[in-house]
Amino acid sequence: MLTFTPLNSSGIRIAGGPKPVAVFPSKPVDSDVNLLVTPEEEFTEGVVSWPGEYDIAGMMIRGIGHLDGQEVSYLLDVDGVRSAFPASPLQEWKDEDIERLGDVHILVLPAENPKASQKLLEDVDPRMLILVAGKDGKFDPEVIKACGAQGKEHVSEIKQKGAFGAEGREVVILAGK
Repeated sequence: MLTFTPLNSSGIRIAGGPKPVAVFPSKPVDSDVNLLVTPEEEFTEGVVSWPGEYDIAGMMIRGIGHLDGQEVSYLLDVDGVRSAFPASPLQEWKDEDIERLGDVHILVLPAENPKASQKLLEDVDPRMLILVAGKDGKFDPEVIKACGAQGKEHVSEIKQKGAFGAEGREVVILAGK
């Protein structure tokens, strides 16, 4: 079972795999695998910040570069559950970047840039959509509306157990308390 919890405005922590993963933390979390949005010049153990493919503790991580490598988004495969984490601020994705994602079960999408959000959601077509705040800590109401999440309660934790339903998409808004 994977557990998703918010870290900071658009950061998220995933526990339940071989090792906890902090995606887009404001600063690296000790003992977690950390996936950073901006490439770092120096290598630090437990930190991934560049495009490429990585196998850490049996988890497959794919970094996808944007803006000429100035920003990195990620695909994380833990126990066969493939989760995509587009970087904030959300950019328009190229077709080849979407192809690099492949099949995505969970899309963790910053609720910003309605046009880019809607296109990425349509192109990826995940079984579960988790909306998180953008880098500014806010949820764009147009994104919430476009994703069919109006009136949904914000939750501080999501537990993904077992298989996904055959049809439909679950939409969740993940926010800190």
